[in-house]
Order: sequence, then C-alpha cells, then structure tokens
Amino acid sequence: MQRRFLHLAALGALGLTALWSHAPALAQPAPLKIVVGFPPGGSADTLARIMGEALAKDFHPIVVENRPGAGGRIALGQVKRAKPDGQTVVLLPSGPMVLFPHAYKKLDYDPVTDFTPISLLARFQFGVVAGPASTSKTVQDMVQSAKAKPEVLSYGTPGLGTLPHFMGVLFEQKVGAKLNHVPFQGGGPANAALVGGHIQYKFDVVSETAELHRSGKVRILAVTGAQRDPQVPAVPTLKESGVDMEATAWFAMYGPAGLPADTLAKLETAVAAAVKRPEVHARLKELGYEPVGSTSAELAQTQRTDLQRWAAPIKATGVQLD
Repeated sequence: MQRRFLHLAALGALGLTALWSHAPALAQPAPLKIVVGFPPGGSADTLARIMGEALAKDFHPIVVENRPGAGGRIALGQVKRAKPDGQTVVLLPSGPMVLFPHAYKKLDYDPVTDFTPISLLARFQFGVVAGPASTSKTVQDMVQSAKAKPEVLSYGTPGLGTLPHFMGVLFEQKVGAKLNHVPFQGGGPANAALVGGHIQYKFDVVSETAELHRSGKVRILAVTGAQRDPQVPAVPTLKESGVDMEATAWFAMYGPAGLPADTLAKLETAVAAAVKRPEVHARLKELGYEPVGSTSAELAQTQRTDLQRWAAPIKATGVQLD
C-alpha cells in the first residue's frame, strides 16, 4: 500500500509539474528603446535617460540608444523604419519636425505622415553664450565685435540645420552682423570647443551651459525666451538686451507611423504620467525646462502650428540645406 501511495504521489507531482510547465508565463512589460539623435551628455540624451528611468516600471528593460549625426535625422530614419509595435520611439527637439521641412531641399522623411506623435515632454529656450576666447560681456559687445570682424568670429551649435543653428542665423539677421557657423555633433562637443577657446560663441539650450556659466568658465549673454530663465535669473532676455528676437522650442517623443490605437494609448498615458510625476517634474524644472506631458493630439496640434509659424522666418533667412 505504501509503495502504491508513493507511486501515485510521484505521478501526481509529475502531473503538477506538467501543468505548471504548460501554464502561460506571467505577462511582462514590453521593452522600450528610446533613440536619441545626439551624443551622450547633451540635453536630448539627458532627458531621454530621465524619461527612461521614469518609464522603467511600465516598460522593462529600457534602452537609450544614441544615433548622433545629421541634426537628428539619422535617429529619425531608424525609427521611421522600425516596426510599429510600441518598442521603438525617438526623443528629439522640435527642429527636425518643424524646421527641417522648410530648411532642407530634400528630406528622406515626412514629419507628419512618417511618425506617430506620443507626447510633448517639455518646452525650453536658448542661450547666447560667450567663451574665454571672447571678451564680450553683453550682447551689444558681441554685436560690435562681429560687425568689426565680419565672418571671422565663430559660433558653435549642435549641428547643421539644428534649432540653435537657425537661432544663430536669425540673430545675425536681427543685429545686422555676420558670424562664422561651426556645426558639431551635439551640444557636448560644442561646449568643449567653447571652453577650449576654439570658438568664440555658442547658441544652444540654456541647460547645456548653465553650470559652466555659474562656474565662470563661459558667459551666457542673453536668453531667447519671453522671460528670463530660472537657471540663470540674472541673465537678460534678448529683448532686454536690445535685440528684437524671441524664440523657444520643445522636446517630444514620437513612434513610427501606424502605431495601433491601444499601443499608442499605453505609450501616451505612461509618458505623460511620467513627466507629471513630482520627482521628474522637479528634475526638468532644475534643468530649465517647462514640463508639459501632453496628449498625442495636443502634440500633433503643436507640431502643425509650429510648422506654419517657422515657414516665413526660415524662408526669410534664405538658408537652403542639402
């Protein structure tokens, strides 16, 4: 009897094991790859890593992949070709989605039809920055120096055709001076060149140079928004400095075209909620951003508005990029 009981118990254990082995695995969140079109250390990369950490509970694992070059177009090309399964997104500034269509003779993507808007993450403004190779203490000093030496003094940006590049072009038009544009592959390399004295000036996101400004290594001469930036409250706006120019931009997240409605809803909800989480909101404010966390529809409307808004100014610059 005892041997029969042990035999039945063994069969029961095998049966139980078989049942468990055929049971469906517990559902795991799908992984998420956040593609960034700029090198590590820049503002887009920093924001992507903040968002990656905040989204880790909804999507695991999170991978931030840097694909620098062409002002973000390489990263956009990768996401355009990705499967619309919600596992690949791009985090980028607004330039490639609202400026490039007006500035480039030919693009290998359509910013409206080739991507699915997910959420507008944050708004931000730019700084006009002088490095140790410049003696300028104010914007007016910079203008006078540039007029005295046309196309000799140089300014760096994160890349050809990027938002800071067009900030520089518009600035030149507004003040009637001509500088030499030096494009880099991201804000980090541009900072290194500025601090190293290889260029005199830089146009870029305020957060890229705020700490360098506070430490005295560079001088932010003015900011481009309507209000002063809380990171550098003593720095005037361009309008306060006598230059009739005002411009801001934004960071957003997009997926490839054709994201299914339920996949988009999951991404949209998770991303917007992450931005509005107190610790993330506070971190973005520290970096000088205005946190938003919009819906997909709100981002789409913002993109349409800014596409139209930038058309005339870019045409007026006469800049046409290949």
